[in-house]
Amino acid sequence: MMRCQRTASRGPPFGQGNGAPLNPPMIDSTEDPHPSLSDWHDYEPNLEFDDTELSHPSPEPGTTTVFDDINYSAEFEIPSEDEIIKTTLEADNYEEQLTMVGHDENAIRKDFKRRKFIEFIGTDKQGQPIIAIYACRLPERKDLNSNIFIDFIIKSMEEFVQNDYIIAYFHQGMKDNSKPALQFLWNSYKELDRSFKKNLKKLYVVHPTTFIRMVWFFFKPIISEKFKSKLIYTSSLDELKQSLGLNTLKVPDPVREYVVRNAIHNWNTNWTLVFRFFFLSRLDRFDEKINNGTRYTLRGSKSSLKSSRSLENLPKSAQFGVSLRFIIENSACLNCIPPIVRKCVDHLSLPDVVETEGIFRRSGNYARIKELRAKINAGEEVQLSNEDTHVVASLLKTFLRELEEPLLTYELYEDITQFSEWKTEEQRSRNVKQLLRERLPEENYELFKYIVEFLGKIMERKDFNKMTSSNLAIVFGPNLIWPKQEQMSLDEIGPINAFIDYVLQHQDDIYFVDINKKDRGAYD
Repeated sequence: MMRCQRTASRGPPFGQGNGAPLNPPMIDSTEDPHPSLSDWHDYEPNLEFDDTELSHPSPEPGTTTVFDDINYSAEFEIPSEDEIIKTTLEADNYEEQLTMVGHDENAIRKDFKRRKFIEFIGTDKQGQPIIAIYACRLPERKDLNSNIFIDFIIKSMEEFVQNDYIIAYFHQGMKDNSKPALQFLWNSYKELDRSFKKNLKKLYVVHPTTFIRMVWFFFKPIISEKFKSKLIYTSSLDELKQSLGLNTLKVPDPVREYVVRNAIHNWNTNWTLVFRFFFLSRLDRFDEKINNGTRYTLRGSKSSLKSSRSLENLPKSAQFGVSLRFIIENSACLNCIPPIVRKCVDHLSLPDVVETEGIFRRSGNYARIKELRAKINAGEEVQLSNEDTHVVASLLKTFLRELEEPLLTYELYEDITQFSEWKTEEQRSRNVKQLLRERLPEENYELFKYIVEFLGKIMERKDFNKMTSSNLAIVFGPNLIWPKQEQMSLDEIGPINAFIDYVLQHQDDIYFVDINKKDRGAYD
């Protein structure tokens, strides 16, 4: 048994352009389809966006609009913006009216937040934050103030979009009275700044309908090729989980109900084939597999992959996907720091590397990261000097993210998510020190302290690498702590990032007194 020795150390996609084309392009059946995780289908009827504005464009202020209908024909004049202001804000009470509008805006924002139609649901295999948008939770169109809605979306996502990020849009369950108009969607898209579009790495459209695909073809001519490559259709939650690397995926009830209905529909449609496959044509093969102990699992089920991994005889040299205690007991760890962590930190601390702009904001090549991970777990020696900076940075984040238990432990999760409730500086300082000094296991304390001190060096070169304490907290927060069973929400990720930000800014005070000064001996 080896023991630890401490040494002295201190935003559905839309294109770019000035406007949508007047006529949608003809759909060419010979055109290559978009990348898809599975075959799309359109089982759910009447779940599409409002396309009335394709045939009835929005009138300009000051123009005359004529409505011709079977039972109604009338003509009226649209007032200009000056006339609107003149008639709605009287000179003697305009301040009072503006105050009333402010109160209404606060109520609208509270309603948006309560609906939770936009949520943070975790990080993918490369540590990129995943933002979920649920169409079934969108507010009704009559209550939708476009300016407030767009501003709410921007403020909800702005802390994530400065780095690489992913969006998963769940279309099923949208109500008829919540379908936004195409012009509204196009205007919303134009309001998003460059970072929203540039840093979006993938846009998953889950359970797309025919109309979703028609909307895509309508805007396709004015969307860049680079943006087109980011769109992925998928009709399977299991495949989505596998692609994102999520252990769990909670979805709203309307989405889950659609999955169940669709499964029943497919089963009823194909029951004859299923019967023949399992009980007639493949009966002998099925029996053989049962006798040999072969189990059938849903493709893409993370739980099945995790259970199979736990049955494997992991080599003693493994450092990814195991517990910190396992590494300490089986590897030469100085100060409880795993060898691969020390290698990554040493490389990233080099003068010509530490100043790399966006050193932790960009994702490295996933194939190369996976290859290095396999070599390290097999006990092979790896040299990082020739590796791309973002590959090494992503390797460090991958190590933290794949620990069996988060570095800050499941036990501290509830306390850390209460960080925003600690109002005074004295209360925050006392609680943070107590959590880290008294409740973290010894090896977790040492490794977390080592990571924090390293990130302090990154912050010192923020003028070059653009990594402030806030940016680092956003990147590392979800990789340092997560809930045991449920996925994180936007309400929880905020306090977690704030906690990490506070630790980074106050590390000298927090670690002024080292609780582990005693010599604990070496691992043997």
